[in-house]
Amino acid sequence: MITTVYIANRGEIAVRIARTAERLGVRAVPGRPDFLDAAAQVAAALEAGADAVHPGYGFLSENAGFARAVIDAGLTWIGPAPEVIEVMGRKDRARDIAVRAGVPVVPSYSVDDDPTSFAFPVLVKAAAGGGGKGMRVVRSAPEHADAAAAARREAASAFGDDTLLIEKYVERGRHIEVQVVGDSHGTVIHLGTRECSAQRRHQKVIEEAPAPALDDDVRERIHEAAVDLARAVDYTNAGTVEFLLDAETGDFYFLEMNTRLQVEHPVTELVNGVDLVEMQLRVAEGERLDPPTGGGGHAIEARVYAEDPYAGFLPQAGTATLVRWPEADVRVDHALESGQVVSTSFDPMLGKVIAHGVDREHARRRLIAALDGTAILGLTTNTGFLRELAASEEFTEPGGIDTAWLDRNPLEPPDRGPARELAAHVWQRARQVPSGPFAADGFRIGAPAVPAVVEFEDGSVTLGPVPRELPVAIADEHRVELAHHGQRYVFDRPDPAADHAAEAGDGTVTAPMPGTVLDVRVAEGDRVAAGDVLGVVEAMKMELALKAPYDGLVTAVTATVGRQVALGAPLFHVESMVHEG
Repeated sequence: MITTVYIANRGEIAVRIARTAERLGVRAVPGRPDFLDAAAQVAAALEAGADAVHPGYGFLSENAGFARAVIDAGLTWIGPAPEVIEVMGRKDRARDIAVRAGVPVVPSYSVDDDPTSFAFPVLVKAAAGGGGKGMRVVRSAPEHADAAAAARREAASAFGDDTLLIEKYVERGRHIEVQVVGDSHGTVIHLGTRECSAQRRHQKVIEEAPAPALDDDVRERIHEAAVDLARAVDYTNAGTVEFLLDAETGDFYFLEMNTRLQVEHPVTELVNGVDLVEMQLRVAEGERLDPPTGGGGHAIEARVYAEDPYAGFLPQAGTATLVRWPEADVRVDHALESGQVVSTSFDPMLGKVIAHGVDREHARRRLIAALDGTAILGLTTNTGFLRELAASEEFTEPGGIDTAWLDRNPLEPPDRGPARELAAHVWQRARQVPSGPFAADGFRIGAPAVPAVVEFEDGSVTLGPVPRELPVAIADEHRVELAHHGQRYVFDRPDPAADHAAEAGDGTVTAPMPGTVLDVRVAEGDRVAAGDVLGVVEAMKMELALKAPYDGLVTAVTATVGRQVALGAPLFHVESMVHEG
């Protein structure tokens, strides 16, 4: 019996695992900060008196060496056997196993093949790892070399392995996955499908269970394929088999297997009436699996990230000065509270909002209401974007979004007008004298009241009737920060003493995200053309090239390779070169 579980992870998943462990009477110990140091994690588990280790997801969760080290230390590993992690963690080897198990796979090419022989488009992707890292869509032979080189660099950085696969790219594909659980007695069960097609740059943002708009025959064949694959490797504990469904032909193909608990596991729990972490613990203790008998309905999960979806999904960082998660009708898995600092040192996910309803539409409406009630101030998040996506016509239609839909159809930033009007009321209420001769109500003797006007730098607002309920906000004399429909807005008041000589577009190139300077390609005095790369900044394994805004002369370089930079930090300055004649 497991008495103490060491959680080799952090954030919301650590909190979520601890919650189940403690409900079962098992002591839970959070992990130490060096989450990628296997030896340190094992030593910490032993020091804490643990007899089992749960890796959560990310970090070392799919590291076969870590699993072996845990077992060799005499601890119980809450996950599949190290050998299974090793073989299924490689997309190339997992693909071979799928073929032998009779599971359909995507048509592929060898990396040594001549690109002119490919039937484009193709997907170049890392054989190791996942999460959308090391992936490039290539649409012609001339693009292949650069795309493959970029994918290799990203794969080597993220996984320490630059091996690539090349597969047919399905233009209108849906990401369908199956939750499987196996025990040590040879039983493998599935807990149904999940739909994870709402993605940006191969990163999931909204998931749901069960996958909607699937023919019963296709759904059953996908279930069978997932179980067949798991049985082929004697799979134990929780895992997920991912498939790509061609929306145009109805064919489905094996993508990969994740040998761990998935981020999106709550939707499966809600529709099956189970606790997957409890199942993991019981399987690790040697118990036999029983298929679930409860549950029903539909569940949808939205991932809240520290990123700006209306600025290329660039990572964000800062202090979450005020955090309000929804409290009713939904489940929220998070570890973010007011006052916490969010950095780019870890994955940008801050929490998950999960709605469960009697059917998909009921769950969708609950999710929208919950995102409306979510407020995170101090840094930008994607909460408002998630709300707009969940409310969109395309998402409302079951199965209406494919994996590349968001990349083809970026959502427009919401109109700032309604939020500006609310900000004016917030600012006025925060500073007004409620009664007496100095009350800020515009009263005049013998004339109608003077309309109150609140000026912001991006426009003024003539106040009308006071809204019955004002949003979550922080206000002072000079600015108002608020959340409206989940979206964070900042409205600054004009400063009459400010120096407006230096306007935007003066040639200063700033850091578009907090991160690390990877490369500096110019020096003071260099002549550059518009679009030339000046340097590269990286955060959370995402590289972003900083380019010259126009033809000119580099007059300042403050970027230094390896240096951490804050959002908005000036890195280069280009003086415009005006050509005459």
